[in-house]
Amino acid sequence: MIGLPHFLIVGALLFVCGLLAILLKRNAIGILMGVELILNAANINLVACNHFSHPGSSVAVKLDGQVFAAFVIVIAAAEAAVALAIFLNYYRQFKTIDVEKAVGLKG
Repeated sequence: MIGLPHFLIVGALLFVCGLLAILLKRNAIGILMGVELILNAANINLVACNHFSHPGSSVAVKLDGQVFAAFVIVIAAAEAAVALAIFLNYYRQFKTIDVEKAVGLKG
């Protein structure tokens, strides 16, 4: 039987993979993918915790986690659109997407 700890372990593994991608990648797109992995880990935890915290209750109560996950997905889409716009603008100006060469962005 698959229980809450199994979902939490999958979420933790996704979170760690995303964190490693953010810390180890020099490519801006790789860092963006790491952020998306972290947000997906949060979605897994939201839905799993909501499912297992309300056993036998009505459908309306069980939708709370899914609604929060939908908000996270909308925020992730907006974040990806803004980040891609920034990366494309940076690439047009400097002809690279290496984040270590982004010293021109310091204020």
